[in-house]
Amino acid sequence: MVADRWTQAVRAQLGLGRLLPLGGPADGAWIAESAATGVLRRAGAAASPGLRLGGLRITLADPAAAARPAVPAPPSGSPPGPLRVTAEFAAPADEPLPAVAERLRSALWSAAERELGLVVGAVDLRVTALLEGATDEPEGTAGAPGTAETGRSDRGGRAVEANDDGEEPAPSHAAPSRSAPSDTPSRAALSVPGVARIAPVLGAPPPPAPGDVRHVQIQIAVSAGRRPLDVALAVREAVTAAEQGPVTVSVLVTAVAAPPESAAPDRG
Repeated sequence: MVADRWTQAVRAQLGLGRLLPLGGPADGAWIAESAATGVLRRAGAAASPGLRLGGLRITLADPAAAARPAVPAPPSGSPPGPLRVTAEFAAPADEPLPAVAERLRSALWSAAERELGLVVGAVDLRVTALLEGATDEPEGTAGAPGTAETGRSDRGGRAVEANDDGEEPAPSHAAPSRSAPSDTPSRAALSVPGVARIAPVLGAPPPPAPGDVRHVQIQIAVSAGRRPLDVALAVREAVTAAEQGPVTVSVLVTAVAAPPESAAPDRG
């Protein structure tokens, strides 16, 4: 039934978490928090095999300083501005904690910027437990809460106040597939290398811009090994070229496929 399909679509949209700005104000791109945290979790796990990541969140570092996007944002999309990555983790007890924390911070920061295209202003870390010896705990959990040592720094490594926020949104597990849509924007988007599929767009369309400029919002899943910001910019260019008449285009990345362990991200 139509109502059941709508309910499922709304639940899937809510599972995406926050819609984060991808790139800067002029880029017209956003990414679901669930898609971004999946990439960051893989980077954190690779940085220190004995480490266990817990809560991982991405928010605007300073909402008051956020800029106005060049095109209409998707419904509930955050305005462009530097982001704050907040992570909880359980650390192995056989290694100096500052070294583990710095390695994790560097991995998260690098993955956010180089593998995704996020603009990061701070990475905040909180230690929730020390792991004694080997553990069979599944990766991605923080272990039992213990005496917590907190750490937060900006890009310059300066220590600042810690944040208690550590809840993580539900991940998106939509399987990539290439359909054959009939509308021009979707066909143009699917022609871009790195676009795995087109996701349905929820929410009412934004009001028309002055001068009869039409707005098109595209939601995509990105293939493994592709940088979401680069793919989103290419999609905007392709859709703009395919449309007739004045148009603005925004792109929301809803999922990023995990690359094979031996594959390095394509940032070109």
